[in-house]
Amino acid sequence: APLWARAPARPGAAARRRRLNLLTISRQKTESSAFPFTVPAIRTLESLDVGTPVTFFVGENGSGKSTLLEGIAVAARLPAVGSVDVARDETLAAQRRFAKSLRLRWAQRATRGFFLRAEDFFGFTKRLARDRAELQQEIRATEEEYRAKDRSPHALGLALGPLRGSLAGMEQRYGVDLDANSHGQSFLKLFQSRFVPGGLHLLDEPEAPLSPQSQLALLAMTAEMITQGAQFIIATHSPILLAFPGARIYTFDRLPIEPVEFEALDHVRITRDFLNAPGRYLNQIVPSRPEGKEKAPSRG
Repeated sequence: APLWARAPARPGAAARRRRLNLLTISRQKTESSAFPFTVPAIRTLESLDVGTPVTFFVGENGSGKSTLLEGIAVAARLPAVGSVDVARDETLAAQRRFAKSLRLRWAQRATRGFFLRAEDFFGFTKRLARDRAELQQEIRATEEEYRAKDRSPHALGLALGPLRGSLAGMEQRYGVDLDANSHGQSFLKLFQSRFVPGGLHLLDEPEAPLSPQSQLALLAMTAEMITQGAQFIIATHSPILLAFPGARIYTFDRLPIEPVEFEALDHVRITRDFLNAPGRYLNQIVPSRPEGKEKAPSRG
């Protein structure tokens, strides 16, 4: 059966007793006129209750949902899945200033999990490829050095042990070549390898490389990890992801940020209306060709 069709595992007693990690997000008022405090949703932010296994941030581009997610990642000190760590990422300089004004209230502080922006994924695969190549090069250099010095096989084995262990661990977790898969397949493989029980996972528009079926697979993974005490905060435009049962949804298109029901979302209403009657939309936004001038669709 496809991954999205598999029933999630039943939670064990330990998972049922496990408390959520992050409960609330609040901001201390500042008088700064610099970004991101100029973003209306950020400027009017007071406190958000995120004490559910899955919380969604939804809103138009530029509404501030990704900015808040980035600020939470910095404040929570979560590792980033990308080519650069959060603390050194130049694109997050403003978010690091913003994070200083955030106050996170924990049931138990998360020590595991990660932060992922979809656009950082290519950088992450390049980082993995570079690290793997460096380990392979170090293994070759060590072998040449020990043989040149006529060191014993036992000594060589001791020297290579940690290097081979690191390489084997990387390949077991991510595969030999993450780039060999399609973008969507690589994304799902990454999630399978990085989701951890009891972890806090911050995902920024994870649907970007995923087909509808792969989005369902991501929902199945999320449901599975929740049974193991994981928590998710996700910024998304995807009606498929937003339909996750029991999730709390915050819209950034209203000020201040407020919770909204799934059925009341514009993302859901517009998508449903378009799929039910695409012609009604297309007739208004796609200019019709003069009569007799229609171009036959190409084949192949």
